[in-house]
Amino acid sequence: MAQQRMLKFVTTAKETPEKRDATARTHDFDEIYAEFADAKAAEQASRCSQCGVPYCHSHCPLNNNIPDWLRLTAEGRLEEAYQVSQSTNSFPEICGRICPQDRLCEGNCVIENSGHGTVTIGAIEKYITDTAWERGWVKAIAPAIERPESVGIIGAGPGGLAAADVLRRAGVQVTVYDRNDRAGGLLTYGIPGFKLEKEVVMSRVQQLEQGGVDFVLNCNVGTDISFDAIRGKHDAVLIATGVYKTRALTDPGADAKGIVRAIDYLTASNKKSFGDDVAEFDDGTLNATGKRVLVIGGGDTAMDCVRTAIRQGATSVKCLYRRDRANMPGSQREVTNAEEEGAEFVWLSAPKAFSGNPVDSVTVQRMRLGAPDASGRQSPEPIEGGIYEEPADLVITALGFEPEDLPAMWNVSALETTRWGTVKASFGTHVTSLPGVYAVGDIVRGASLVVWAIRDGREAGAEIVKYLDGAGRVAAE
Repeated sequence: MAQQRMLKFVTTAKETPEKRDATARTHDFDEIYAEFADAKAAEQASRCSQCGVPYCHSHCPLNNNIPDWLRLTAEGRLEEAYQVSQSTNSFPEICGRICPQDRLCEGNCVIENSGHGTVTIGAIEKYITDTAWERGWVKAIAPAIERPESVGIIGAGPGGLAAADVLRRAGVQVTVYDRNDRAGGLLTYGIPGFKLEKEVVMSRVQQLEQGGVDFVLNCNVGTDISFDAIRGKHDAVLIATGVYKTRALTDPGADAKGIVRAIDYLTASNKKSFGDDVAEFDDGTLNATGKRVLVIGGGDTAMDCVRTAIRQGATSVKCLYRRDRANMPGSQREVTNAEEEGAEFVWLSAPKAFSGNPVDSVTVQRMRLGAPDASGRQSPEPIEGGIYEEPADLVITALGFEPEDLPAMWNVSALETTRWGTVKASFGTHVTSLPGVYAVGDIVRGASLVVWAIRDGREAGAEIVKYLDGAGRVAAE
């Protein structure tokens, strides 16, 4: 839970005058700070023009009622602002921290587009929700009625958790199965703590547990329990596994020691932040301390690796990306943050080979942008003779993620997938080829944003309730 700013002023007969004075000074400081923060949030929120066509709302995947809770914040009505915010978002404090607002709501703010600087929507969303936790406005999940039906959710990431939240509030019995030892998925193990404090995630997990959600952790579907067994135990099933298969390098020497996957590197760092014993971190395999680090990739995962390596005390951190800055897929805000922290970006460059075992250098091919590819982006092509050596003691590959072959892993050939390997699910309803089975998030979309997974999870939760009410069962039969 977020650290409290408001301290209760309590004295007892045993306190000395000096202690009472110190307590009073602390109390005064916290009161002043809270008032200052409230005023700053109100000041920033008041900059919202309350335009007739709120582009911030339409460019939010959750269609959050942003102008409404900005107005309430500006008026000092923070609890009401929180109620409006959470009405469309199961985890507003998480989105406020990690959503790429520069590409979504803030980037489409009318104030921003008129040249006056955006309203800091994400910071306000984070602030009002942190305040809600601190002041007890976040209420426990308490269904009006308990229903006998149960739903099994495979995957405890943002999509699965959002669906669990919707289903439990409707009184449905929910069991979440996940391969990790903690719930949260990439929120817990894929995103660094300096961007998303782990106590923030654990607070929501605890809320779900206390609300009646049953978590079955360290559970690999297909090994520890079959998919058919889960279907047999529940009235409906939701697949929310995410995508964790890493795109691999095929260049010569790519199997050398010292070349690691981004997901392994970030997971090790996050586990250490929980106080876990992580052998590969302690022996240096997944630890950047004192090393020349080279990160390969241009997405947000690459930025997370770059910024984590800096915090671990790497001697140098460079990021190779085969396109230029304007064409990178990650958030420009993240790139700016990384540069300010000391990272160096080597644009229009790609690895060609790796030397040493463990690795000690990377042969880099300089690139240029040629004709656009099928998506309209310019395709990178090598510059003849543009080759040089880049020293490195640790190479982190962040080339993106692909779906695992779930039909093969789970022995369920009737589960239809797309040509990309993602699960085929209907838009809006999230129904798969199997009756009573739904799918959401990255396993359907491919690697995408947390906010889209939350939206999918909330939509699927509502659709599953309809199905359990009988609206979908007739069609399925």
